[in-house]
Amino acid sequence: MGIIYLLIVISVCMALLFLGAFIWAVKTGQFDDSYSPAVRMLMDDTPSTVEEKPTVGDKNIKE
Repeated sequence: MGIIYLLIVISVCMALLFLGAFIWAVKTGQFDDSYSPAVRMLMDDTPSTVEEKPTVGDKNIKE
């Protein structure tokens, strides 16, 4: 019976720890941006540092 009391105390302590971490995250602004995660998959992720190679029909090819 003593182990049940120990497990209850440990679970309540863990629940309070997670609640404190959640409150800390809310107060520090971790959940402020609610718009961009929803549309992030719609944004184009082309890197700006990669140069495009000229194609066969490209008029800007220097020969």
